[in-house]
Amino acid sequence: MKFYMPTKVYDESNTVAAHAAELAALGSKALIVTGRHSAEKCGALQDVKDALESCGRTYCHFNEIEENPSTQTILRGAAFGEEEGVDFVIGIGGGSPMDAAKAIAFVLKKKADARKLDARELSDEEVLAIMYDKTADPGALPVAAVPTTCGTGSEVTGVAVLTVHEKQTKISMPHRIFPKLALVDGKYLQAASLSMLCNTAVDAFAHMAESYLSAKADVYSRALALEGLRIWSESKGVLLAEREPSEADFENMIRASCFGGMAIAQTGTALPHGLSYIVTYDLAMPHGMACGYFLPGFFRAAGEVRCEPIFEAAGFTDLADFEAFLKTVYPSVTVPEETLMRTYNALAVNEARLNACCFPVDPESLKGIVGIG
Repeated sequence: MKFYMPTKVYDESNTVAAHAAELAALGSKALIVTGRHSAEKCGALQDVKDALESCGRTYCHFNEIEENPSTQTILRGAAFGEEEGVDFVIGIGGGSPMDAAKAIAFVLKKKADARKLDARELSDEEVLAIMYDKTADPGALPVAAVPTTCGTGSEVTGVAVLTVHEKQTKISMPHRIFPKLALVDGKYLQAASLSMLCNTAVDAFAHMAESYLSAKADVYSRALALEGLRIWSESKGVLLAEREPSEADFENMIRASCFGGMAIAQTGTALPHGLSYIVTYDLAMPHGMACGYFLPGFFRAAGEVRCEPIFEAAGFTDLADFEAFLKTVYPSVTVPEETLMRTYNALAVNEARLNACCFPVDPESLKGIVGIG
């Protein structure tokens, strides 16, 4: 068994201010990577700026990260950072800004390496080729991550999933770019809408369930998944709109997400995530909702015995109870047959995804998971 966790994690109130010196120690000028508004709205952006200024560090801000960021956006962000002369990157937000921060840090390092080694610039086409070249050096500028949603766990994973328009789907970069520092604070969830909390919390649930049922799972990853699910269960009433969230709920939600990230950092994700990418691309469906769509079929394929620990930890009596939860959180979710077939066709030939589960999956059983045939 091997456990790999290179990210230093601080999970506490006002964590950005408390660990400003460690954040500043990553470099001399930061590229702050965010979406358009959420990082500012929740206060995380100002906290990071204040922390950097208190330590005499300068920064610039790239706020053009869209949901499910594209490779083109990464190139724009890297070009901006290169012009500004940054030497570390801070991603603030959900999975999109944090994944983008990793990818931008990767591109910036490759451009710097090219100038140093070859005394030349890399074209955008060359950079894109390197981003998905499994043999490329995975080195990147130092990255710090400040999560503001409760789903991705990107603050503790090496994964960066990007939209590749040429292939009409989302694809994970093959390189593992772990943040050096993760600053986790539940207060940033206070500005999130209920729909945002639901979409990201279902993503976190999927991370933990898929990790638990992974062919790569071991005693450590399963312990992380189950403990994360227990923490996740404490705030299920909030997701069901049965009560208003408390400060403890926000702490539990973002902590459960972090546990999920730690779990998939060891095992990777499985079929629901792989199936979600085309659905998200075709329908602009939120990522967590797209993963949730395939979870019931995934659990049926796994079998009741394998799934029982997952449901017990998360506070569900059985699969029917979980499906009732999904129907309450997502009253009406439909995926056109054409999109389901495109999704099936892509995954049916993806042996890595089919073999990622701790139970056998072949193209025929995949139909049941997808919900076709």
